[in-house]
Amino acid sequence: MKRTNRLTEGNILHTLIRFAVPVFFTLFLQALYGGVDLLVVGQFAATADVSGVATGSMLMSTVTMVITGLSMGITILVGERIGRGEPDEAGRAIGGGICLFAAFGVLLTVVLLAGAEPLARLLHAPEEAFAETVEYIRICGGGSLFIVAYNVLGAVFRGIGDARTPLFTVMLACVINIGGDLLLVEGFHLGAAGAALATVAAQAVSVVVSLAVIRRRKDRLPFHFSRRSVRFDGRIIALELRLGLPVALQELLVGTSFLVIQTIVNTFGVTASAGVGVAEKVCVFLMLVPSAYMHSMSAFVAQNMGGGQPRRAKRALGYGILTAFAAGLVMAWLAFFHGDALSLLFAKDAAVAAASHSYLKAYAIDCLFTSFLFCFVGYFNGCGQTLFVMVQGLLGAVGIRLPLAFLISRLLPGSIFALGLSSPCSTLIQILLCGFWYVRCRKQWKDA
Repeated sequence: MKRTNRLTEGNILHTLIRFAVPVFFTLFLQALYGGVDLLVVGQFAATADVSGVATGSMLMSTVTMVITGLSMGITILVGERIGRGEPDEAGRAIGGGICLFAAFGVLLTVVLLAGAEPLARLLHAPEEAFAETVEYIRICGGGSLFIVAYNVLGAVFRGIGDARTPLFTVMLACVINIGGDLLLVEGFHLGAAGAALATVAAQAVSVVVSLAVIRRRKDRLPFHFSRRSVRFDGRIIALELRLGLPVALQELLVGTSFLVIQTIVNTFGVTASAGVGVAEKVCVFLMLVPSAYMHSMSAFVAQNMGGGQPRRAKRALGYGILTAFAAGLVMAWLAFFHGDALSLLFAKDAAVAAASHSYLKAYAIDCLFTSFLFCFVGYFNGCGQTLFVMVQGLLGAVGIRLPLAFLISRLLPGSIFALGLSSPCSTLIQILLCGFWYVRCRKQWKDA
């Protein structure tokens, strides 16, 4: 067996954190894709461009969440096969995933290019920012294949226990994105279009570099892969869909619920629209620690379950919740008391920053709750319990967050703070569901 980053050995907390830290910085740099877009546009372009990037990037974030969720099938399958010592099966899992996502990438490109205007109308993009929103969606849609390819490669790296390579590639891409934003937005005054072009170019570079690294390390990878591995294997693809599709649907529902909230806010006017868009960018950074644990936990648990060590997987869950909650306390304090200062990083307009801070005060509560929820989700994904992950996400998004958002918008029209409370309410219910399911599953897993 070739050398790999084994997650089935060593001190649990140390191994988990050592794997999670590079994942954290990778997610941080990924967040900068959209964050830097909004930051540069907020400083060098008009409020209409800020609103266009805010709404357009919200849609693209949802698309990315779906792709990431679907690619979880690859992470779980590859992790399990490596945990069992089956490099050939791991290679076949990767090859099947490539075929599946190539088809998905082509479909996504067509939908976003052809449907940019209808999507902008569906999102109730403010009239003053409609053209900018359409332009952002269309340009990012043209780069969909790069978005898909990057996430597939990231899923493979996480499955084999390698969190450092994605960190390196996204770091390089982030530098290119920042340079591209400054050149195209500030230098050529291209506004939202310039931000979108810079993002696509950055992701293209990330994909090229990732492929180059894989080619160079071919003989040291913990799986056997060749051109013959890339084929439509019905058994493999069906298994990846069974594992990944529920996660993708859950991510779609969560993303859609936030899109609907953005749509509601768009009816409040361009300042509120830009403010909540800025707040959502800040929230991405505030949620980085639990998000890192969610991705890391999936790979950690998959390898340990595949290696016959369920007790080690469960202990990792406990460690993850404790450390994520400690970080959540800090993030909640920043969001509630210093949300205005954080918002001014992305918007020079004081009114936009004030609207953003109102939303962040409500989101501060969610900083505490997501520490539990994200670790549970990562754990259940790693166990292959992806159907439950979808169900709890469905109940949270459709059963709680959206009805509350609509109700609040009618009872307290224009209140961004009240609207933001729909998110922690949803998360709390989802935590209770996860706790119930965990207790239920312990009775089935003998090594408890």
